[in-house]
Amino acid sequence: MGWMTATRDAFVQAATSAAALLRDPAVAASWDSASVLREFSVAGLAGHLARQVLAVPRVLAQPVPADRPVSLLDHYARVSWIDAGLDDEANVEIRRGGEGEAADGAAALAAKTATTVGALRSALPAEPAGRLVRPSWVSWTLTLDDFLITRMMEIAVHSDDLALSVGAATPELPPAVLDPVLDLLVRLAARRHGPTAVLRALTRSERAPGTIAAF
Repeated sequence: MGWMTATRDAFVQAATSAAALLRDPAVAASWDSASVLREFSVAGLAGHLARQVLAVPRVLAQPVPADRPVSLLDHYARVSWIDAGLDDEANVEIRRGGEGEAADGAAALAAKTATTVGALRSALPAEPAGRLVRPSWVSWTLTLDDFLITRMMEIAVHSDDLALSVGAATPELPPAVLDPVLDLLVRLAARRHGPTAVLRALTRSERAPGTIAAF
């Protein structure tokens, strides 16, 4: 017996928003253009956004790992892309994956994403509390809910990237999605720049550092 946690419900909301953006005619109209991200076409960026949804059933289909899960912060301390350069293999592979996901065109990608969202509405509540997963691109274990938070962060960030790339409005995600995403990004920014830098950036413009970007 499983149930729909708040995180799982929030992920479905984020995934629904991503699917709606992928259906926007502006995405198809700009499909072969450059995106606002260096080396990413609109098609590749759309594919990368879609992958944040499409990855979930693929991960759920893998064997359930038996080892203890790492925390969200430990996960981001281990991923190879976080400090990688634009042309490093980790980022090249991310772009390649996005382009591959988008290979059948805008309409097919939007339809596949929407179908997956529909399936996840039933699949996620069927998973037990504490369900563990191991995405194929890492060698460690996460709880399903923590994994979904990582996908929500990607959806929030890349929805803005894609919308800006095609001249569409950035989707307005609900607090159920943005609260855990912003919490994660603030914690990552504090780890990267120190808590004082983040505190000053949020409260004292005259002492704010040049950046507190989480990545």
